[in-house]
Amino acid sequence: MIRKRHVPSAICLLSFFVAVLALTVPASAEWKEKVLYSFQGSPDGSFPGGGMVFDKAGNLYGVTLEGGSGSCPPAQCGIVYQLSPPAQKGGPWTETILYVFKGKPYGDGSSPAGTLIIDSSGNLYGATGYGGTGKCMIFGGVVGCGTVYELSPPKKQGEAWTEKVLYSFKGDKDGQLAGESLTFDTRGNIFGATAYGGGYGSCNEPYYQHCGAIYELGPPKTKGGRWTEKVLHGFKSGNDGASPNGGLVLDNKGAIYGTTYAGGNQDCKYGIFVGCGTAFELKPPTDKSGVWTEKQLHVFQNKSDGGEPDCGIIFDSAGSLYGTAGGGNVSGGGIVFRLTKGSNGRWQESVLHWFSNNGPGASLAGLLFDSAGNLYGTTIDGAHSSGTVFRLKPPKSRRANWALSILYNFKGTPDGHHPAASLIFDAAGNLYGTTEGGGSSNNGIVFEASRSVDKTAGPSTPLLIPLGNEKL
Repeated sequence: MIRKRHVPSAICLLSFFVAVLALTVPASAEWKEKVLYSFQGSPDGSFPGGGMVFDKAGNLYGVTLEGGSGSCPPAQCGIVYQLSPPAQKGGPWTETILYVFKGKPYGDGSSPAGTLIIDSSGNLYGATGYGGTGKCMIFGGVVGCGTVYELSPPKKQGEAWTEKVLYSFKGDKDGQLAGESLTFDTRGNIFGATAYGGGYGSCNEPYYQHCGAIYELGPPKTKGGRWTEKVLHGFKSGNDGASPNGGLVLDNKGAIYGTTYAGGNQDCKYGIFVGCGTAFELKPPTDKSGVWTEKQLHVFQNKSDGGEPDCGIIFDSAGSLYGTAGGGNVSGGGIVFRLTKGSNGRWQESVLHWFSNNGPGASLAGLLFDSAGNLYGTTIDGAHSSGTVFRLKPPKSRRANWALSILYNFKGTPDGHHPAASLIFDAAGNLYGTTEGGGSSNNGIVFEASRSVDKTAGPSTPLLIPLGNEKL
């Protein structure tokens, strides 16, 4: 059973419209899916809500929100895993548990989420939603406020990886619930978001304090020293954003871009949240003693422009931003959007595609570009599937519609169910991702999606919808 998200960003870390045209295409243009690994639950992993990263040798690394054998009953604290490719083509991938989180009683993190980042030495960095030495409480128990951690490979093959907590969040004016993807800058600083904390507003009390923060972690000046954390912006809700989520991106001037799940338009309400979210920019100060300046690029209305963006944004080569948001028009399945900066400095939103709860998919995870400018992503649910992998092809004219192709429909156990994380390419153009459920034990899977080269299989009928932006 898929666990419903209890925080705004869980479908991307912690985690469409009615088909109007189906065309027959040759099998060489098909995409096929393969389950590389099915998680088995504790003491293995469970609920892989985040994406993955490759190392130079072709190994995949990721986290599971639950599983392992730590001290976080009933579902345990989560793991970091490695998937190694087969020695011979067609063989099975091999899973290795690199680290099992121990949780709050040990000052360690728990509930790792988001996509890991890797440095040139092969060290992995990530964040956990709970654990650490902070005193944040839920339902009367101290669960911790979350951590940022580093996992270093052994010097000798076969030895254990070494985990180090780089920072434990404190809640209140500091961050709380830190399970989001991280971002490096060129100087080795780490940037991330916490869904709560930051010192301002009231967004989900009594369970969580305040409305979220953007933070920076600076590396130590001497080897073995302490990392230094600084809250760059605390969100205030109201006309400001609330509950920042998903991965952040940086431009070449050091400005930070991201999304908030709530806040902004106060006439828009969704569940316990007020405001349907924002896209924002944080500009660095002109001197070391200055403050970062926030600017709202777009305030979502949950109408034709979508609402509740919870998977971050990405840049294209021209400097436009792309992302996904839930809701939007009567179809209610979410949108893919683009934000483009005009000559007057204002950012303009364009909806590239509306999805529908009644169509091939609904609700969306993060996006990925290929070298031709096509966008790839996943829909978490579907009217006739357990989620999809899709591609959006850009039009020749900027004002024309983007063409949607459904590359794969998930079928549920023993296949995957609920793909809620961003995808990643390998060098050959194959896509890799995770699903939160499904697999042989219904604890989630790692999958590969690749173009079929079997031209003898005859024609097939994948769903191809070139009309794009019909309003239902």
